[in-house]
Amino acid sequence: MFLSFEGIDGCGKTTQLRRAEAFLSARGVEVVTTREPGGTQFAEDVRELLLHSPQKLESATELLLFGAARAQHVAQVIRPALSRGAWVLCDRFFDSSEAYQGAGLGLDAAFIRAMNAFAVAECVPHRTFLFDLAPEIGQQRRFGEKNDKIEARGLEFQAQVRDGFLQIARRETARFVVMDAARDVETVWSAVEIELRKLLEK
Repeated sequence: MFLSFEGIDGCGKTTQLRRAEAFLSARGVEVVTTREPGGTQFAEDVRELLLHSPQKLESATELLLFGAARAQHVAQVIRPALSRGAWVLCDRFFDSSEAYQGAGLGLDAAFIRAMNAFAVAECVPHRTFLFDLAPEIGQQRRFGEKNDKIEARGLEFQAQVRDGFLQIARRETARFVVMDAARDVETVWSAVEIELRKLLEK
């Protein structure tokens, strides 16, 4: 089972992923947790370039680096784990490219979907949890934290990204579960747990 956790910065997705990992592990499930960009040494090196390099990257360069990191990630981590029956929990996956580089930066969404399809070779999440949150709340939650280059793009950018995620969720209702991330952590977790129990019964 392949689950991805998505949302704007500060939405709480990583907290919920960690809870999901503990919940599934306690039930004897082999769980592989990973992230994007990242998961392999190459992809982690790309992550450093994308998020912390002093160089200014062109939008197209940014997108293609995400795609390259994703292809390596799927081949080396995600697909092997799924093949042996593990559950993979991924902190961001290909929907983030369409939301951030597509809706956020204005790059062509159809091209991004084609790039993603090429990079993942039909390795698509069985379920995607989208933690929907107003950017202002996300910013408040992150108060005092150091922003990376993408997080530093501001509220208007985050609002465009949020709209992008919601558009994808409306298009792919069978895969997406949209959570109201403005609620407290325990309430959000209760909703996630219900979905995980359903998946365990399949």
